[in-house]
Amino acid sequence: MTKHRDHGGGLDAAIARYGGTRPDWLDLSTGINPVPYPLPRMAPDSWTALPDRAAFTRLYDRARSFWQVPDGAAMIGATGASAIIAALPHAIPKGDLCIPGPTYNEHGAAFQTAGWTLGQDPSHVLVVVHPNNPDGHLWQVDNLTTPYTVIDESFCDTGPEHSLIHLAERPGTVVLKSFGKFWGLAGLRLGFAIGDPTIIKRLTDLLGPWQISGPALMIGAEALADPQWADETRARLMTDATRLDQLLTARGAEHLGGTPLFRLYKVKNAAAAQDQLARHHIWSRIFPYADDWLRLGLPPQDGWNRLEAAL
Repeated sequence: MTKHRDHGGGLDAAIARYGGTRPDWLDLSTGINPVPYPLPRMAPDSWTALPDRAAFTRLYDRARSFWQVPDGAAMIGATGASAIIAALPHAIPKGDLCIPGPTYNEHGAAFQTAGWTLGQDPSHVLVVVHPNNPDGHLWQVDNLTTPYTVIDESFCDTGPEHSLIHLAERPGTVVLKSFGKFWGLAGLRLGFAIGDPTIIKRLTDLLGPWQISGPALMIGAEALADPQWADETRARLMTDATRLDQLLTARGAEHLGGTPLFRLYKVKNAAAAQDQLARHHIWSRIFPYADDWLRLGLPPQDGWNRLEAAL
């Protein structure tokens, strides 16, 4: 049996333990925007026809424009960044692998499943999450000189000024983008790999045809062509993140970091804090490697009073 990997989410297990139904719960265990992009009217053939090349071209052109992708970088989309993460170890020549942590554990799991050995030597492959999950650490270009470098920017759309997308045309480099988090549509399953054409070609072969659904192609293209929504969303997320920090620190928590989509706090006992919130049907994130770390996503606009009362 495959060992369960530690993630946010898992609300079904919380319901089984603490009761209630899914609509009763406020899930703050993930870093997903609680105010999602408004779904456009769907063309009927988005559901009934196989996606055509024009739909892919439309999505990729808008993604290139939105993220300011350099001309020398190639691109492939898939059903979420997780599908790309699983394929990446098969698209990069095997050698010494370094994934500085603690960080998002799917990267290490994917490489280990593919037969790689995790180590501390960044001389061949370096995988970094930028900004890092869960502490929000931002990497600097001077530290990313490894021949093969994977830069996971799943949470970088809240602060595009920090993006390292300009490195995507550098040989051996791949930048990952996640659509579901910033646009709040995680169930759509859409992610991108942008970088070295040789690696992207291998990923394309591994992922196969029609690797993005018709609805995801359409919704992704619409959202990526809406910079006004993105700008307004960034401002709102920053305001709400500050509000969350004030709420938690006023109750004795220490702010350790995070991004505008999730915040990391030091508390006396993270498991006890999670239990306290769960009894109010609010789910949070704790970590097996730090018993005093509590991570919270942003509540929706109608969830702030519930959170304050639970604290």
